[in-house]
Amino acid sequence: MRTPFLPVPEPVAFTVFGVDIMWYAIMITTGIVMGTLLAYRRAPRYGIDPERVLDMILYCVPASIVGARTYYVIFEWDRYKNDLIQVFNIRGGGMAIHGALIVALALGAYIVRRWKQKPFDWFDLFAPGIALGQAIGRWGNYFNSEAHGGPTDLPWAIYADGEFVHPTFLYESVWCLLLCIALVLYERKHGRSKFSGQIFCLYGFFYSLERYFVEGLRTDSLWIGPFRQAQLISLGTMAACAVLYFVLRKRAEKAAEGPAAEEDAEEPEAEEQASDEPAETEEISAEPEESPSADEPSADEEPAQAEDLQ
Repeated sequence: MRTPFLPVPEPVAFTVFGVDIMWYAIMITTGIVMGTLLAYRRAPRYGIDPERVLDMILYCVPASIVGARTYYVIFEWDRYKNDLIQVFNIRGGGMAIHGALIVALALGAYIVRRWKQKPFDWFDLFAPGIALGQAIGRWGNYFNSEAHGGPTDLPWAIYADGEFVHPTFLYESVWCLLLCIALVLYERKHGRSKFSGQIFCLYGFFYSLERYFVEGLRTDSLWIGPFRQAQLISLGTMAACAVLYFVLRKRAEKAAEGPAAEEDAEEPEAEEQASDEPAETEEISAEPEESPSADEPSADEEPAQAEDLQ
């Protein structure tokens, strides 16, 4: 029999007091922790207090889990409508990353505005960490034998559902890891993003580019009519990020030109003032000295008058 690229996984990691601890939960948790640590370390580059990063995580992680599960259940309602208790059973999988991102970004933007800070600075800060978290968390799909592709003869095929299939979780994991590294290296080279929102737009565009193509290989896609919803979301996200990238860059360029234009306007005024000062001095020095009055005797006349008196 052909040997799979990766061994057939066991979903249960270990058991504690009769409760099975799933590899899926371990990988998701590890991804969250590693992404948080990356954001915590990078926070000073954005003038953000690292402790605020932890505060944000405490708000957004629970909300994103709810969002991910809700999003998945909405598109798989036929599976849960007759057994509603299973809606709350997230230990066996059934989470959608798009639902998690939508809720986390919306809540994060609201919180940051309450803190009177710029949302796009925070989005830039977290983007590489999100990619890292996805790279690690995707391995939870491997242990659950889910989120894989159709049959293939490629040498890196994995064995699932009785056949050799595309390891689509692995494709996304590798891509997200490379994306995280690329974003961090770009930031180090250029010293933070060139404008607020740049790193976030790059993440959104390139993650969606990968997701669009990999989604086409999967056999467990969520659907909107005849379309895979993840592909529609990816196309919309790529378009939105491309437009947002140029809008934010143009806005940043105009903001930078404003102070420069004011400085250029002030320089001629200063030069004119400097050139006027010597002219005024010359005018003052050119004024004629007053001649002595006719009633006042000169120095030459005084001795003569003295002689007459003698």
